[in-house]
Amino acid sequence: MMHESVTVRRKRLLYQSRYRGRLESDLLFGAFAARHLASLSTAQLDRYEALLAESDHDLLAWIWGQQPVPERHDHDVFRLLRDFRLVEPRD
Repeated sequence: MMHESVTVRRKRLLYQSRYRGRLESDLLFGAFAARHLASLSTAQLDRYEALLAESDHDLLAWIWGQQPVPERHDHDVFRLLRDFRLVEPRD
């Protein structure tokens, strides 16, 4: 398999984030990816990609605090995603 560039990887992850198959996931992950993917390091992209491999049901339960986050996903990228808001607060 060819090694994909970071630019191509970010584009692929943005696409995967926007088209999860569940509207609330598409909106949340798509907006998060559009806002944060460009600034994530390669290691953070690895962690984000691992999150995207999980089911929407589980991810949303973890994000909304309905279920505990598994230790393997309790990291900086998950916390950034959990704390992300679709609508920026107004000052």
